Amino acid sequence: MHDPFHLPGVSSTITEAIGAVAGILTTASFTPQAIRTWRSGSEGLSWTMLAMFGSGVGLWFVYGVLRNSLPIMLANGLTGLQVAFLFGMKIWRR
Repeated sequence: MHDPFHLPGVSSTITEAIGAVAGILTTASFTPQAIRTWRSGSEGLSWTMLAMFGSGVGLWFVYGVLRNSLPIMLANGLTGLQVAFLFGMKIWRR
């Protein structure tokens, strides 16, 4: 069966490597926000942003499962944990 997401001439190893690097960068970019929230509180974080971002991350995780893409699953699983941490911080530090 033809995979519409596969580009001719690009190996699946290269595709997954690109996904892994993208996942590392996006997950790592969210880490400073989690650290800042831990140190200074969560007043600057909007409930709406967290809910929308968390929903998007969750859907990306499901997409990774459906595509059987480990980089997508790992990156969004780890980012999802960070979002859950931020939700917890907002509740805890009310």
